[in-house]
Amino acid sequence: MKDSSIRVLLAKPGLDSHESGIKMIAAGLRDAGMEVIYLGVFQSSESIVSTALEEDVDVIGLSYLSGGHQGLTAELMEALKDAGLAHVNVICGGIIPDDDHAGLKAIGVKGVYGPGTPMAEVAEEIESFMRGAK
Repeated sequence: MKDSSIRVLLAKPGLDSHESGIKMIAAGLRDAGMEVIYLGVFQSSESIVSTALEEDVDVIGLSYLSGGHQGLTAELMEALKDAGLAHVNVICGGIIPDDDHAGLKAIGVKGVYGPGTPMAEVAEEIESFMRGAK
């Protein structure tokens, strides 16, 4: 299912500046028919939430390489809730230890993807949980 109405905001919270992976995800999701907004590196929860609200996004994708994924994601989830955006789906990718996946999902993260995850799998899972939301 290609659904151009799925709007995805991609961002790199915290101080990590490595962009290769998230740029590949952006291209892959665009190729899958999604509208992608790439916010860039060094983003705060406030900037991500503000853009999510402005752009009326369905999904926020966060990319991590150098740690901080648990605290930064929890902070974003709380900020989304406070802004009335708890319905926005959040996914995480990058270098995230397997032991941390369950904790991220427990706070509401829909998917956690590591290096080597096939792009088609990420796109299919986003389409799947978006079908369930409509």
